[in-house]
Amino acid sequence: MTERPSPLIRAVDAIQIPVDDLEAALAFYRDTLGHELRWRTDTEAGLGMPEAQTEIVLTTERDRLEPNLLVDSADEAARRIAAEGGTVEVPPFDIPVGRVAVVRDPFDNVLVLIDLSKGRYVIDESGVVIGVE
Repeated sequence: MTERPSPLIRAVDAIQIPVDDLEAALAFYRDTLGHELRWRTDTEAGLGMPEAQTEIVLTTERDRLEPNLLVDSADEAARRIAAEGGTVEVPPFDIPVGRVAVVRDPFDNVLVLIDLSKGRYVIDESGVVIGVE
């Protein structure tokens, strides 16, 4: 019997929702729908959900809804998916908290693979990102 490999995807880190206007999106998702602001930059804001660690990330940097899947290593995850019939859309690259790769699975689904190898955002009292810890 062939041993099953260890799971590649650890958790859903975030769902990225594309928006044209970050302030208007915050007014809707935070102020109207009641989601708590966890962090924000000039182009993105992470909002919490009360029963999950997964964040809603409002972003002006993307044009499509995207799942962000937490992996141990974005580099290794991209290699593994490509080796099993997927494709690498965007090779792994650095972000402030780790590394990201964008892949397509064999069924043409776009997946954003993120690792938090550099830490997590540090925020000030208003939720603005001031560093990484």
